[in-house]
Amino acid sequence: MGQFEISANFSVSAKELFEAWLNSEQHSAMTGGEANCSDQTGGSFTAWDGYISGLNLKIVPYEQIVQSWRTTEFDSEDEDSKITIFLQDNDDSCKLTLIHTNIPEGQPDYQSGWQEHYFDPMKDYFG
Repeated sequence: MGQFEISANFSVSAKELFEAWLNSEQHSAMTGGEANCSDQTGGSFTAWDGYISGLNLKIVPYEQIVQSWRTTEFDSEDEDSKITIFLQDNDDSCKLTLIHTNIPEGQPDYQSGWQEHYFDPMKDYFG
């Protein structure tokens, strides 16, 4: 199983980024792909027009989001992978650290996918 950690700073507060991640309209707007989100522990979500799906496993307001995570490229017998997002306010920005674990063998390079399909468009969205 693969895993990696990636982080970036965004010109927004942890509270704003946290709320955008768990809000369907804002998540769709900041990534460019349709998302249906829940802000409840145990709630399900989809992102990138259904390519990604999972459940909210743990939510610590404005600090941490833990989600089960899989794409349509996972085999049916593959376990879900897991993402853990940590948010930390700095002077005029928020540091987002994402740890992606339990990635099945043979999957695409999700680290570059997070950068290209999340972090880059999020930097544009938040300014």
